[in-house]
Amino acid sequence: RTFLFHRLRTCTLRQDFDGQATIVNLLLRNYLHYNLYEQAAKLVARTTFPEHPSNNELARYLYYLGRIKAIQLDYSAAHQHLVSALRKAPQHASVAVGFKQTVQKLLVAVQLLLGEIPERSLFHNPIMETSLAPYFQLTQAVRAGNLGQFNDMLRKFRSKFSSDLTYSLIVRLRHNVIKTGVRRISLSYSCISLESIAQKLQLGSAEDAEYIVAKAIKDGVINAVINHEKGFVTTRESQDIYSTKEPLNQFHQRIQFCMKIRNLSVKSMRYPPKNYHKDLETAEERREREQQELESAKEMAEDDFDGF
Repeated sequence: RTFLFHRLRTCTLRQDFDGQATIVNLLLRNYLHYNLYEQAAKLVARTTFPEHPSNNELARYLYYLGRIKAIQLDYSAAHQHLVSALRKAPQHASVAVGFKQTVQKLLVAVQLLLGEIPERSLFHNPIMETSLAPYFQLTQAVRAGNLGQFNDMLRKFRSKFSSDLTYSLIVRLRHNVIKTGVRRISLSYSCISLESIAQKLQLGSAEDAEYIVAKAIKDGVINAVINHEKGFVTTRESQDIYSTKEPLNQFHQRIQFCMKIRNLSVKSMRYPPKNYHKDLETAEERREREQQELESAKEMAEDDFDGF
């Protein structure tokens, strides 16, 4: 690591941007290999990644940023970095398959943590189908809000998730599974006891169910009221989502994403330096051309007069 830092200083002083980008990625890879996420975040904050590196180095750097942000619970930023990494990766189907699979596994975990469900077509992609098979079953468990199935998937594929470096993120999905289950129960029942909720969600007691339902009500997941004395939950009528700020927030996120793609596209364009001047004539050439045109017009007028 000390050797890499010395080389990074040398590349920075010599303005060797390609070498600088490569060494920054090597340092981040080393930090993440030993689970030193705080040091990796400090390195990102205190170094400047080159503005125009190669697409391969930029894709690696964005992937490392996505991993750091995911561990730091900043899932929105992690999602943006991982999507950008996939976009910067080689687009040919048979090139960089391993890198695409690694990024996609982490991206699926981040999407689930954000409360989003990945598209089904993603898991049927010939390149991704085999490697994403455990994540497909995990997505089905999260979507159904089935805590028992989720725990079974966690035990069954624990070694697979650990080797993919996504196990620590997937463990956090337990709360999302419970929230999904509570939401489904609130949609199915207008009034249900806390004991029944505990049985359906496979919780330890009615007190645990009461705490989880109260948290879901506070977070706005469901619109309900808890009767603590009688021990049941009454669901209120669902509120019209268009009367809330949720559509505005969704449009804002999509506009931000589109503007970011536009800005990155403009930055990635290459313009030849001042080549457009080659096709333009100078002032002297324009005067000569106008003089020649005037003389030609006079000669043509004289020829017409002689013929008359």
